[in-house]
Amino acid sequence: MNLNQVTLPVNNMETSTEFYRALGFIQIVDTPHYARFECPEGDSTFSLSLDNSEFISRTVIYFEHEELDNLVNQLKAKGINFEQDPTDESYLWREAVLLDPSGNKIKLYWAGENRLNPPWRVEIRT
Repeated sequence: MNLNQVTLPVNNMETSTEFYRALGFIQIVDTPHYARFECPEGDSTFSLSLDNSEFISRTVIYFEHEELDNLVNQLKAKGINFEQDPTDESYLWREAVLLDPSGNKIKLYWAGENRLNPPWRVEIRT
């Protein structure tokens, strides 16, 4: 199997699509209640779904970028605010944290070889 996409709830489609385009994603579907984006590298996609109810998103979506620090600086220059600047984490990833306009947590990171092969990797199958 391959992961197709992740869909995030948003409370304002226009503000949210502008935000994700500012991050560098390419919008490929645009409706009043649903938007889909292509990542600028690879063939991954993710989508937004309008949710008019009050919600608290506990989902964290991760986007990998080798030049993380440069990307964060470019995004800050566009006025995008970060909750956490790029930080070396104990699990061997370098991460920056921000929230989208609906409060969805986004982690921009670089993990290199440690993304799929950390020192503590296991392979458990049925």
